[in-house]
Amino acid sequence: MKFDKIAVNALRGLSLDMITKANSGHPGICLSSAPLVYTLFSRHLIADPNDPNWFNRDRFVLSAGHGSALLYSLLHLCGYSIPLDQLKQFRQIDSLTPGHPEVGHTPGVDATAGPLGQGIAQAVGMAMAEAHLASIYPDGKRLVNHYTYCLCGDGCLEEGISQEAISIAGLQKLNKLVLLYDRNDCTLDGPLTNSSIEDVKGRFEAANWNVLLVRDGNDVDEIDRAITLAKQAIEKPTIIICHTIIGYGSSLAGKNASHGKPFSPEEVVKTKENLGYNYGPFEIPQEAYDAFKETFIDRGHKAHQDYNQACLAYEKDHPNDYHRFNDLMNNDVKKYLFTNAPTYEPNYKESTRNESHAFLELISTEIPNLFGGAADVASSVKTSIKSFTDFTPANRKGQNINFGIREFAMASIQNGILLHGGLRTYVGSFLVFSDYMKAAIRMAAMEKLPAIYLFSHDSIAVGEDGPTHQPIEQLTTLRSIPGLTVYRPADAIETSASYSVAFSSTSRPTAIILSRQGLVNNPGSSFEGAKNGGYVISREKNQAILTLIATGSEVNKAIEIQKALLSEGIDTRVVSLPCFDRFDKLNPTIQDEIFSLPYDKRVFIEMGKTDGLYKYAKYALGIDDYGSSGPADEVIAKYRFTTKDLTDKILDILRHNSK
Repeated sequence: MKFDKIAVNALRGLSLDMITKANSGHPGICLSSAPLVYTLFSRHLIADPNDPNWFNRDRFVLSAGHGSALLYSLLHLCGYSIPLDQLKQFRQIDSLTPGHPEVGHTPGVDATAGPLGQGIAQAVGMAMAEAHLASIYPDGKRLVNHYTYCLCGDGCLEEGISQEAISIAGLQKLNKLVLLYDRNDCTLDGPLTNSSIEDVKGRFEAANWNVLLVRDGNDVDEIDRAITLAKQAIEKPTIIICHTIIGYGSSLAGKNASHGKPFSPEEVVKTKENLGYNYGPFEIPQEAYDAFKETFIDRGHKAHQDYNQACLAYEKDHPNDYHRFNDLMNNDVKKYLFTNAPTYEPNYKESTRNESHAFLELISTEIPNLFGGAADVASSVKTSIKSFTDFTPANRKGQNINFGIREFAMASIQNGILLHGGLRTYVGSFLVFSDYMKAAIRMAAMEKLPAIYLFSHDSIAVGEDGPTHQPIEQLTTLRSIPGLTVYRPADAIETSASYSVAFSSTSRPTAIILSRQGLVNNPGSSFEGAKNGGYVISREKNQAILTLIATGSEVNKAIEIQKALLSEGIDTRVVSLPCFDRFDKLNPTIQDEIFSLPYDKRVFIEMGKTDGLYKYAKYALGIDDYGSSGPADEVIAKYRFTTKDLTDKILDILRHNSK
């Protein structure tokens, strides 16, 4: 096409200008990948810059998020609301052009990316969402029918999450997923051969991917042919291995020195001369704008208009389904949820993981777009829903996802599904393995996604599985993540509250921590109190001299301790605190009323790391060491967490304070 060269070089030159002005950024990939993204956007990708969130657009994920300057240059030339002044503010406070792409912040960015490999997994989630959504509506391809594209580099494919993600994508035969691999054979520290000599083609073929090769990453026509072939794949996702030169056109071409340091102004001028692009800083020829106006912009505008007409016709044919589709597009399912706590017989006893399963079953009948699964522990975490079939290439309607033993990818794929929109999700694993998932949980919080994590086996009460499976610090770790709601319910009623909060959220992820052992429903349990994060679950007899605070299974234990202390003439109050972050949002006066007594007259009881407990109480009775393998009761006894042991410890505290 007549504008190919000038448009590609405009992307390169503009990216260099941004990085040079900021004196920060990654020029190497901007120079090597410019032909790849130019070809994709000018000849294939369908989206509308006037409506960046148009539901049926193709998705594009820049997994190699350090190449953000290239993405912002591209989006600017493609007509998104990113003015030139914002390009000049690259990597500056409050600009639309942060150091790595941030979804919801910059128009046209479909996923937050930068931690390498997570972009690939999120793209897999988007492709899964597209396939599933198209199947659950009659004639669903009239509503949902698009591709998911992802650009990655050598570093993305070295991260372990990439293998988890490509494995499940191949298993699921996600043929509308296209991965563009900028193979420039360099990482930050040196040649790729320093850290990898693997056969990438063989690796992807073994994972059931279609593999295409572009020998010259500067050849727009060759890239175009490869993308065209990728879109014709029937039963496999496609990787296009594009051989490129990092830092192309500069004196550092092919060298790792071009990866992560800005070029000098002199080097930028020289590089532009080498490219035949003789324009000053932030000077953009009209031909570059025209190149995208006559291709990407016009194509996207027409496709969007055609889609709107198709939706009008669909609404006539399937009015109820169309209204449901629109109703669920933005992940809001509050109108479908139960609003009151279920009732139980006195002394009802059940593990909260089983109660979680009961609520999943209930919600599966209420929410029509539920989609989730577990990391090969569905029978233990209780995430299998009786009416659900498995999501497979032969059954795209299936609502149960067998993620396999891929915790990190599972969490990141959930992010991609939610970024796509139209579905509500949950994933499950053991609490101790949340460590594998933390980076993706953190990403969900940053992306403001209503992800739901069901974590069972919540303490040393796991017993025989031993210290490798007994969580100690995981609750503290999860609670430390900004923007994540963490619930550890004490019984069935508190579990119902945690579900209500989790599925009511539209912009905040929730982790629900569940017990394997049975827990008695407490007479003082409160659905509303648990939703608020904390409340008085067992009041003092007359005048409390101590407040006992607990979560989860330890709430039952705290009430037992309360009775034991009362027999010694010591009156106490018991507070259940299932969710710290929601409790912290209460008015301080209400918090004080709940605790009743000052900080130095409070004791927190929880079977885990004590660090975070001192925020609420001067004394914390927990476990700051790894557990042991043995029957649960014996392990609990070894770590002095029986009712008697804890009562004795509290008596010691009182005796010490009375001296």
